[in-house]
Amino acid sequence: MTVPFDRGRWTEAVPETVRPGVHRVPLPLPNDGLRAVNVYVLETGDGLVMIDGGWAIPEAQKALETALAGLGRDLGELRHILVTHIHRDHYTQAVELRRLLGARVYLGEGERRGLELVNAQQDGAPSGALANLRLHGAHELADRIAGRRFGGFDARQWEAPDRWLGAETLTFGDLTLRVIPTPGHTRGHVVYLDEGHGELYSGDHVLPHITPSIGFELADPGLPLGDYLSSLQLMTTLADARLLPAHGPLAPSVHVRADELLAHHEDRLAHTLAALGDESLDAYAVADRLVWTRRGTAFADLDDFNQMLAVNETVAHLDVLVVRGNAALTITDGTHHYRRVKAADA
Repeated sequence: MTVPFDRGRWTEAVPETVRPGVHRVPLPLPNDGLRAVNVYVLETGDGLVMIDGGWAIPEAQKALETALAGLGRDLGELRHILVTHIHRDHYTQAVELRRLLGARVYLGEGERRGLELVNAQQDGAPSGALANLRLHGAHELADRIAGRRFGGFDARQWEAPDRWLGAETLTFGDLTLRVIPTPGHTRGHVVYLDEGHGELYSGDHVLPHITPSIGFELADPGLPLGDYLSSLQLMTTLADARLLPAHGPLAPSVHVRADELLAHHEDRLAHTLAALGDESLDAYAVADRLVWTRRGTAFADLDDFNQMLAVNETVAHLDVLVVRGNAALTITDGTHHYRRVKAADA
């Protein structure tokens, strides 16, 4: 069974036919506010190609099998899984399906270091984000999160892909996809562009309703917001395409949403700079002065996990302000502090 496009029903466990031979299949996520992740099943002369794999839980595999049966296809026809980035809701089931079916798994070259660190750490703790909290004044928050139990680690779900991808073109039967590196959400995030049909499989790079977290990974993210803004600008230089995201419904224009996200971050940069005032503050203190989510939630009203994301987002924005010359960074007793640079100081 397939359903027509309906933005309010995108998480329902039935496939949506984007066009003949291309199907969006939402798969469930465990204990996740996003509720579902979209994978895309593409019918080609070389079997089925899937974009993103989902989270390796029995419910997700069952949902995928049921969806394929409804399309008159079988899981055993799956030949290639093109993953957009390393996060477990995109990568782990791809590896499980490879073990089950022999399908080949593809991942962006920029994720190599992150995958090495996942396997070296062997637990689900967000150690990169926790280290960032401690550098930016959020020691108690980091300690609370570090004291929690995280999901068990299964090394079989974090094996290396069959092929690392750079900026290149892939061909499977009659399907041609352009691989475009889009660092920001993670260093190795890639999107897949079907130029012939004007469709962009955007992963978490461009989402229709939310802005993705920036630099949430174990590897050193560098300047994640700077990378993300550059990756968004890149999207606007390409021919416009239909947006096929990993979370949320389809949208008609990548350009429109990329412009909205760029404007959002410029607005956020302005608010972050204003929150600094005339003081020298760590990012934890700045985050506490800002509001969060589309509902304008106070920082204190966020749970610990979302406070962690908020502090890391604030760091990312402050670091861009430093690069732009709007703020200056000093390190005192191992804690990073930022101060606003006034025109007279520049």
